[in-house]
Amino acid sequence: MKLSMKTLANADAGEIEVSDDVFGIEPRGDIVARVVRWQLAKRQAGTHKTQERAEVSVTKTRIGRQKGAGRARHGSANANLFRGGAVAHGPRVRSHAHNLQKKVRRLGMRSALSAKQAEGKLMIVESLALEDMKTKSLKAQLDGLGARSILVVGGAEVDAGFARAARNLAGVDVLPQQGANVFDIMRRDMLIMTRDAVEHLEARLK
Repeated sequence: MKLSMKTLANADAGEIEVSDDVFGIEPRGDIVARVVRWQLAKRQAGTHKTQERAEVSVTKTRIGRQKGAGRARHGSANANLFRGGAVAHGPRVRSHAHNLQKKVRRLGMRSALSAKQAEGKLMIVESLALEDMKTKSLKAQLDGLGARSILVVGGAEVDAGFARAARNLAGVDVLPQQGANVFDIMRRDMLIMTRDAVEHLEARLK
């Protein structure tokens, strides 16, 4: 399919031929949800920890006599029902990551790109080079697009001037082409990609 190319000022800049298999499929919301869950689980630290009975430092002396005290038959004070005791069935240090097949991850990325294209929230530019590399001028151009938030995907290396101008803008993320992912695409309202990023993703998602 052919898509129109724009400048950052939202002016026409020709057309580009893109793959229907990457930008024109029927989006699968269930697959996108699976990929987002996989991404978030993979980046979760998993450093949560509570003390178990063997780790609590309290006296091991029996609390009271077995019979005749009129109270329950307690043993050590490190049981979970005592103040300062252990936590029963608490979290342990572990990895939350789980496996997800590559074909499912590729389908999730194709679905995310196709969803943005179908909604009219995909904008393709030739490059990210600006004449005036100032945050104020870049903000004025991006505000003219009418998007609540924007993800910008550059080439193999993001233009240093553009990255510097955009780094202090709220709701604007800038990634190189190899960093494009489903979670960041879906969490932002609009997706801006360079021609190099489009070609890279088409080759990556074959």
